Amino acid sequence: MTPLITLKDIGRKYVIGTEIIHALKSVTLTINKGEFVALMGPSGSGKSTLMNILGCLDTPSKGEYILNGINVSHMTDNELAEVRNTEIGFVFQTFNLLPRNTALDNVALPLVYAGINKETRKARAKVSLENVGLGNRMDHKPNELSGGQRQRVAVARALINNPSIILADEPTGNLDTKTSIEIMGLVEDIHAKGNTIILVTHEEDIALHAHRIVRMRDGLVENDYANTNIQTVDRHSIPAV
Repeated sequence: MTPLITLKDIGRKYVIGTEIIHALKSVTLTINKGEFVALMGPSGSGKSTLMNILGCLDTPSKGEYILNGINVSHMTDNELAEVRNTEIGFVFQTFNLLPRNTALDNVALPLVYAGINKETRKARAKVSLENVGLGNRMDHKPNELSGGQRQRVAVARALINNPSIILADEPTGNLDTKTSIEIMGLVEDIHAKGNTIILVTHEEDIALHAHRIVRMRDGLVENDYANTNIQTVDRHSIPAV
């Protein structure tokens, strides 16, 4: 089986004044299609830098990154933007929704960049919102939605282009416990449908939903192991939205 993601000796250094900071020293990692991986590590471990490289938001200073058969290691910003829009769905801690746009328009946004016509955009965005249980909230703006509903809109937007990977950066960081459980249940459902998920988190209980845990420290992979204690959400305990 060809891996979906192959990282070989990835490093990232930043020059700040006279100082050189090695955010990533050497990371070699393989992620297969359909995996659910949690990326963990304390502040300064390099996990955010690694997430930015995995998400094609940044390029490595050294090493090679192959994503779905494409070498993205030395691409230009425009080339990276194209890969991001077709291959990666992002879910952020802060939701990153446009405040003046409806849920439907927020979800359809990646399709605008992809050059899809308006009618098709609306139809696909509608299906995507229905898939996350928000069929009755399509015309609501972000300030008319709860935190959990906003994150569902963000998840629907991440899925709209049928991306190769879903990259979720602290997706429950701004949510209360009950809503966090609800969102992790949704993430589990998305994984069960065959999606590859990389979850960046510093919370142990959130990481335990993943099937594999990669721990970072000092710009290196400290641990990479299968999670034998997978926690799943009890669907009966989640109230309807």
